[in-house]
Order: sequence, then structure tokens, then C-alpha cells
Amino acid sequence: MHRLGRRSLPLLRLLVTLFLANSSASQQPGIPEENLLVLTVATKEPDGFKRFMQTANHLNYTVKVLGAGQEWRGGNIPHSIGGGQKVRLLKEEMQNHADRDDLVILFTDSYDVLFASGPEELLTKFQQFNHKVVFAAEGLIWPDNRLADKYPFVRSGKRFLNSGGIIGYASSINSIVEKWQLQDNDDDQLFYTKIYVDPVKRVTLNITLDHKSNIFQNLNGAVDEVELKFEPTRVRTRNIIFDTLPVLIHGNKQTKHLLNYIGNYVPDAWTSETGCTICDTDLLEFSSLSKFPSVTVGIFIERPTPFLPEFLERLFTINYPSEKLTFFIHNKEVYHEKHIHTFWEKHKGKLKVKFVGPEEILSEGDARNMGMDYCRQNPECDYYFNLDSDVVLTNPNTLKLLMQQNRRIIAPMLIQYKKLWSNFWGALNPEGFYARSEDYINIVERSRVGVWNVPYIAHVYLIKGEVLRTDLKEKNYFNLDRMDSDMSLCRNLREKNIEKEKGSPTPESCHMFKPPKGVFMYVSNLHEFGRLLPTEGYNASRLHSDLWEIFDNPLDWREKYIHPKYSEIFTGGVVEEPCPDVFWFPIFSETTCDELVEEVENYGEWSGGKSEDKRLVGGYENVPTDDIHMTQVGLDQVWLHFIREYIGPVALKLFSGYHTKGFSMLNFVVKYTPARQAYLKPHHDSSTFTINIALNNKGTDYQGGGCKFHRYNCAIESPRKGWSFIHPGRLTHLHEGLPTTNGTRYIAVSFVDP
Repeated sequence: MHRLGRRSLPLLRLLVTLFLANSSASQQPGIPEENLLVLTVATKEPDGFKRFMQTANHLNYTVKVLGAGQEWRGGNIPHSIGGGQKVRLLKEEMQNHADRDDLVILFTDSYDVLFASGPEELLTKFQQFNHKVVFAAEGLIWPDNRLADKYPFVRSGKRFLNSGGIIGYASSINSIVEKWQLQDNDDDQLFYTKIYVDPVKRVTLNITLDHKSNIFQNLNGAVDEVELKFEPTRVRTRNIIFDTLPVLIHGNKQTKHLLNYIGNYVPDAWTSETGCTICDTDLLEFSSLSKFPSVTVGIFIERPTPFLPEFLERLFTINYPSEKLTFFIHNKEVYHEKHIHTFWEKHKGKLKVKFVGPEEILSEGDARNMGMDYCRQNPECDYYFNLDSDVVLTNPNTLKLLMQQNRRIIAPMLIQYKKLWSNFWGALNPEGFYARSEDYINIVERSRVGVWNVPYIAHVYLIKGEVLRTDLKEKNYFNLDRMDSDMSLCRNLREKNIEKEKGSPTPESCHMFKPPKGVFMYVSNLHEFGRLLPTEGYNASRLHSDLWEIFDNPLDWREKYIHPKYSEIFTGGVVEEPCPDVFWFPIFSETTCDELVEEVENYGEWSGGKSEDKRLVGGYENVPTDDIHMTQVGLDQVWLHFIREYIGPVALKLFSGYHTKGFSMLNFVVKYTPARQAYLKPHHDSSTFTINIALNNKGTDYQGGGCKFHRYNCAIESPRKGWSFIHPGRLTHLHEGLPTTNGTRYIAVSFVDP
């Protein structure tokens, strides 16, 4: 007991001395900002470093970068021990400030750190610690958990040291790092930990940890402890456990995607009052360029896709010099070879194209690797623009708008029509798959507009060619662990697995490990760019499968199949009334008429115009036609939806007060020919009203034909392709089909609300 007490006296005296010194320090005036020196190590300048510097400059920090341009030999820190090179560089720098008791040094990581507040708050909080040196703290110990028991007990807060953030007086930090005698690939955190857990050194050097994240917030092990605190012109990260507002946020270990999310807002990248404050910085000005950049457009048709001919034609709507565009087109689907052939025959010579067809039997990942490498191997390729066939770009300036943002990888935000399904993820779950971020719906619905750092993009994105030739030099990024190709690419960009050059790693060869790329992926919703097409239910076994897409892709169905003058029905000037209560209006495009005729002819089982008809409930038709029912070709539900969506509003306008149920039991295509059935005798229809749509051209495809209404002695003898009659069915409008004298006439008929 006596001996133990005698040994404790020097330590006790030191503690009393430090207590008095700290009490005196707490009464001292604030530390001037000019007495702050921020140091960081960055051998290269990846996206994370640029973000760090952006937040530093915005908040008026002056940062000195150590190791710029040097080879990194400090190991792969996120996945193994290392970081000794940082201590060596700091040691060398501190020799310049060894006797400065008034200079405060902030030494911080930069690739995965951002500033949340300015120097004044930082220095005030540091001074409140009343210690010479303050290290960041976290709840998980690294790299040697055997040292856990040597850490001092902490009643509240994080117990373990993290070396990603250090703040202290220059002379004190010099006293710590001057002891470094190890190698660049030794572990910096282990070095600092061994000093801290030694009670004599801890007291002598007057070191403490930031247990409650007043200055340093490490996200590893603390993901659920932080939230964004929104103010009108500023956003802070709040630790909800300790109710603190940290000055620096560190996305250590596997939390970099969370840091990226935080960085979309903190310190004021986006606020409710200012909107996006960084969207207009470092823009590419086309006016400053001597020539437009060259772009390789990689087009991928990896599954049966609706409206592919329209997709291909839209390539000519890209508002960009055509001579600067080169196309790589991979088509995996035999079904779409006819569309590719038609497109090429129409536009041969207008585009520079490399085709890779289904005969190559490439996997999706291999095809995407090939397309990306097509740009990589061309030193004149300035950008690689990935464009999947399920993308509908309605904004012709999309390519220029993405270039203008001057990001290394950026995608335009697209969503499926009236759905929340998009081409990006806002967050990841612990397994690295989709999770919905708190702001996902805000971004999708564009109540928050900006350029967002996200962990996953797909379908359409722009990559700078220099990125392919520097950070993405390898040839395989789309085949990883049986993942979808886009998931594989994004995981490689976020957290590329370490690869050794040869042999097993040794302490001497740790520097050979390739660190994670950490290439940021952005999605922009600054503009309306277009939409995505659902493809899961697309049935490519039909002749014209797009006809069935009225449910899954209604906008594209309308653009392709509804007459371009349809909307004029409701604004006046297009509807005609050739006979009393017989109205004539445009409804189908030329394409609809042609494809519908081809579908029924492909089916080929015409009824022959016989009264006996097993297709009907009673088995008998009083006024038979030579026809094929929509049910026979599988278009019955599509047709009924068409009646409700497009015929119903017309009927309401023309027959005021009548609201159709949009129900019809008889929907069919009729074929009139002189040899089979040339005409139809006078009759009433079993309907409240009937539509009669001309599917081909009089004078070109047939002669004769038309419809005569007996009560009014009125005939319509020149029906227009794609236009429809609509007339009452019962009682008043007895009518007949006039003889077709030559060729073949096709009409589509529906008896609505029988």
C-alpha cells in the first residue's frame, strides 16, 4: 500500500498541475482563426477530396495538402491496416511548427470527410475541451481489439480512438508524431492508440477523445445516431444520442454512401430556401470550347423492349453535332433484328455505327464491357454515353445538359410513368442492395431539385472518357458475383474490391493493393429528361407486340397509335358531321391501322360472312360480316381500354350528357372484298352507339365502299384512314355498307353499351 502510494504521487501531482492549467486555459480569450492550420494527406485528388476541399473553401478554411503527387504506400486502409505514410508526412510537417504553442493543428482525412461548420465553431469547441490534443472517437475498436481493456472507462460516449481526426496545439502534436519510427504501411491508428492507452503518456501529453462527437462525427457504428437538421439556409448533421452538431463528418469504413448522402446537403449544398447551391459551380461552358467533345453512344438492347423503332428514331433528335457521335449498338434479341434492319436501311450512311448482334452470343455484362472499351481504346473519345433501349429521352438537350454539369459520371433522372420506380437508388441496405433514402420521393417527384450523389445509377449515364482511361482502366466492370451488370458496375465504382498484383500480401507489398475507386455517381433532376419503359410484361411472340402496351406504357402507346390531331377534337375545328348525328373524327395513326390489319391477317381465320357463328353466345348472326374478333387475336382488353380512354371522352363531347360505360361485347375487324363480301345489307346495330374506324385508304387500297344512312338518305363514300364514324346504334340510324368494287377494305367496328 505504502509503495503503491509513493509511486502514485508523481502522477497525482501531474494531474493537479494539468487541472490548474486547464482551469486557467478555460478563462483565456478565444483562439484567433489565423492561428489554425488545417493539414490533410492526399496523394491524388479523387471525387472525395474535391468534395472535402469544396466544403473547406466554402467555410473559409485554409488547407495545406501533404503528399500531393507522391505514390501512396500506406496500404488499403478501408480493408486492412495501414496509414503510416500519413504519420510520416505529418511528422515531417510538424518539424516546421515544433515550438508553436499558439498554433492549432487540425489533421484530418479528406477522401471521406467533409466540413459541416466553420473555423470559429471548431476552435471554440476545441478550447472547451481544455486539453492539448483531441482525437476523434468511435464505438468500435480498430485494429487490435486486444487493447480494449486498456482504454479508460467512459461513462457516456464513444470509448475508442479514431485517427481520422486530430486537433491540438502544434507543439503537443509534434511531441506525439516525433516518436514515429515505423513504415509507411504500418497502422497509424494502432500507433496513436498505444500512446493513448498508456495512462502516463495520455496524461503527460494531455490527450483526450471527442467522446460525444462535438467536433468529429465518425459514421462507422453510428449510422443510426445521426440525422440531418434542416434550417432555411443551412443543413447540419446532428448526433441525436448526444445532441451535438459535429464540425467534421467522417464516412469511415463502410459508411461512405451515407457520407455521400449527407454531402448532398451539408453544409448548405441544398437548402429549402436556396435550393441547390453547387449545381452552378465548375460548369462546362460550351462557348469556351474550340470544338464539341466526341461522344461514343453505347446502345444496349438486352431484352425484348416495347417501342424500339421509336427509340431508334429518337437518336436523330439528340441535339448534338452528328459528326461528333459514334454509336455502338448491341442487340441481344433476335426479335428486334427486323427493327434494326429497317432502321439501318432507312438511315444507312447517316450514322457511324458498330453493330454487335445476337449471333455473337454475348452476355449482357460482356456486351457492356465491350461498349465501354470501344470508347476507352479511342483516345479521341471524350465521353461515353450509355443508353439502354428502355429509355425514352424526351429532352433533346439531355446530352449537353449532362456534359454541362462537368461531373465524371452523371445520369439524368428518369422514372416510369406514374410510378416511383427510377434509374437510381438513394441508399443501400447493409448487404449493398436497394434501400429507400429519406429524400428519394422528394427527388423523384422533383420537390427537391439538384444534382445528387447516389450509390447506384442505371439505364442511362454519361462517363468522361478520361475516367475510363485512368480510374476505370480495366476491361471488366459489369461481371461481378453474379450481379446484374449495372449493380456490378456501381459496386465497382463505389468500393472496388482490392486486387493484388501478384503473390500474397506482405507488409512490404501492401502498397500494391489497389484502393477502392470511390468514383462518385450523380443523378440530376434539374430538368425533365424523359421516362423509363417497363419491360417485364412485354410479350415478343406477337407480330406487333407494342399494340398490347396500352396498360404498361400508356404515354408511348398514345404517341405511337393515337392520331396526332386527336386532341383537336376537344378544342374545335377537326370534328365533322357529314350526316345528322353521325360524327367523323381522327382517332388512329397510320401505324395503328397498318399493324392492326397485319395482326388480323397474320391470324387469318376470317369468319366468311356466315350467319352461323360459334363465336357468339347464340351461335347465330343476323347480319354477318367477314370478320375477326378482337378476342381471337387477344386484343379484347386492350380494345375495351381504348374505348374507355379515347372514345368515351369523344362520345361525351358529341352526345352531351351521355356517360358511356365503355362496355362492348362485339369488337371486330371487317374485311370487304368483291370476291368474299363486298357490302352489308341495311341494319341497326345492337349498341347505344357504334364506332367505325377506316383502316386503309380508298382509292389506293380499294374502290367503292362507304356507309349510307337510310333515314337521312345520306352516304359517306370517302372514309379517311385512321378516322372514325360515331353514330347511334338503335332506332334512328338504319345503315348499310356500300359495295367495295375493287381491292380490299378494312374497318374496325365496336358496338358500345349494347
